[in-house]
Amino acid sequence: MEESGEVIFCLGFDRKEICVIMYLFNKYIKYNRKERRESLEIIISNNANKPIYEQITSQIKAMIMSGELQPGESIPSMRALAKSIHVSVITVQKAYEDLQRDGFIDTAVGRGSFVAAQNRELYQEEQQRIAEEHLQAAAEIGRTNNIPLERLTKILALFYEDVE
Repeated sequence: MEESGEVIFCLGFDRKEICVIMYLFNKYIKYNRKERRESLEIIISNNANKPIYEQITSQIKAMIMSGELQPGESIPSMRALAKSIHVSVITVQKAYEDLQRDGFIDTAVGRGSFVAAQNRELYQEEQQRIAEEHLQAAAEIGRTNNIPLERLTKILALFYEDVE
């Protein structure tokens, strides 16, 4: 810091001017560090069974849950994300609306969208609800086709432990 101050003094600045310069420098450096992300690494598959907006939603949720996106961190504008992944702004808008509805992001008019306070419990509850729906369907299929509960339980255990 002293060396940079000596250089500034050599250029003819006094101490008051140096304080102003350092204030402005620090202000803009801090602003640029908090600058909105211009893109996220989102992979879209046109062959997937899920609509594109759901693919975006699930990948952003996963980034939030893994800690890759931190609470308070800004995410790309809808237009910037749409441009970077080559989809319609309306598609990204639908994904952002779902993320906001589910409590993963907060959006402020004129400021953008930001990761909401951590909500791992909410996400896990949502995932559990989805799993329960699938298990309920499996139970109904098992009952109507006389598949014993023990057999279904073994099959579930196999799928649960099968990690590739």
